[in-house]
Amino acid sequence: MGVKTQLTLKEAQNLFKNHNITKLIPTTSGIMDTTYISDNFIIKKYERVVDVKNDIRLLELLKSSGLNVPTCQEQNKEWFLYEKLEGDEVKNIQTYHIVALARFMAKFHSTIYKHRNNFDTTYLGKTIDKDEINKLLKYPKQNFFSYYKKLQPLKNYDSKSDGLIHGDIFKDNTLFKKQKIAVFDFIDSSYGSFSFDVAVCLVGFGARKNNYFINLFLQVYNQKAPRKITKKELSKEINMACGYYALKRINGYKDTKKAKELL
Repeated sequence: MGVKTQLTLKEAQNLFKNHNITKLIPTTSGIMDTTYISDNFIIKKYERVVDVKNDIRLLELLKSSGLNVPTCQEQNKEWFLYEKLEGDEVKNIQTYHIVALARFMAKFHSTIYKHRNNFDTTYLGKTIDKDEINKLLKYPKQNFFSYYKKLQPLKNYDSKSDGLIHGDIFKDNTLFKKQKIAVFDFIDSSYGSFSFDVAVCLVGFGARKNNYFINLFLQVYNQKAPRKITKKELSKEINMACGYYALKRINGYKDTKKAKELL
């Protein structure tokens, strides 16, 4: 989130006349797209090439399946109005957060697996693309060689393609209202393995070293998921997920502070 294109309250009201917009708050974090928060809505402008039509269809499918995701309420030119979900970002992870997360992921993956041939793949690549990895590795190779050596295994990563995955369910892409979870920001979904998606969740929720949380997640997830994930498989995917996001952080922030906590 963040703001690249300025929008006034009057302009927002003119864009979406059928909705009651009485305030407009610019977000301050993130640099990819422009995002404003309104009364009951999120107003977005995508500042890059993304497959918005597929994203809107995906959100509608997930919503109709009973998942708590934000659907698009209206589009006017390059501006999109999404519903604002209720809840707060979790601070201290409890057992019920892990259970809610596992149930959401199992239902999400089951829905995707059932409808896996219904999405246009024009803009959807693999979650970890070898060409992207080789490109990203150039910077640490020249500037942080010790990290480069740790990250080289990413070049040999070959994930299963179970279907479309979120790939970025960190705490800041979720909200909790008591024991109910909401998940958003599906715009960068890609094709990859469900186990990698699960691994990212556990890393994002700081649970990758919590044996109790991992066992609990797998126990709940495997009851409803389209395929069972073993702890051994998940352990491998957690290592890959940590490496991948560490590599992206090194390139994004040009230092290793953000990557150190992952590695």
